[in-house]
Amino acid sequence: MSRITTSRVDKLLSSMGYGSRKEMARLAKAGGIILDGGELSDVTKRIPVTQDLPTRMTIDGEPLDPVAGMVLLLNKPLGMTCSHKEDGALVYDILPRRWKSRTPMISSVGRLDKQTSGLLLLTDDGDLLHRIISPKRHVKKTYRAKLARPLTGTEGELFASGQMMLEGEDKPLAPAELEVLSQTEALLSVFEGRYHQVRRMFAATGNHVEELHRESLGGLSLPAGMRPGEWKLLSEAEISLIFQ
Repeated sequence: MSRITTSRVDKLLSSMGYGSRKEMARLAKAGGIILDGGELSDVTKRIPVTQDLPTRMTIDGEPLDPVAGMVLLLNKPLGMTCSHKEDGALVYDILPRRWKSRTPMISSVGRLDKQTSGLLLLTDDGDLLHRIISPKRHVKKTYRAKLARPLTGTEGELFASGQMMLEGEDKPLAPAELEVLSQTEALLSVFEGRYHQVRRMFAATGNHVEELHRESLGGLSLPAGMRPGEWKLLSEAEISLIFQ
């Protein structure tokens, strides 16, 4: 049985981006922190940090944000970057502003480039992040690609061969799965995460990817009807789908 972590209330809320410890003390004195139906006035009190805490605590009348260990699924829009430092629109801008101050930091699980849309995971769980992106896990990533030119019919065999080499690399790609949808559209599933891999694979065949959208990661897919820019918190059952 895993040990339950405890934390001082002011330290916990500060790490979640709500403000400084002094600000949390002032908020508590004003009656702004409610735990289990009662006002919590002493922010030096240690409490168990359990996953159900957001259902038991409110801050200024709003449910507490998810505690550390959360995983978010985002339908990444085009034109946004998976970075904390680059200029321009960032995927983190979609989330509540205070989450930028959370510790541990929320990071994307791998990256989708600026012109790629679709399923993107965000988490503050470093161990889970590395498990998902580890080459040893062979997590399947499926992309829908719209191409500039018709497929020749030879791509599927090449991609599945395990012998395809990308320019500038000295190790062949792991076998990938191609499902042709039309002459200029296909689903490509890869099991590793090399730089711009899908675009470079089609480029190596003389084609060009005009639109790229990640549809699934392992057994986890974007929910039907989820619009670009929308996100949701994943349950433990949904997280387990990633490794299927």
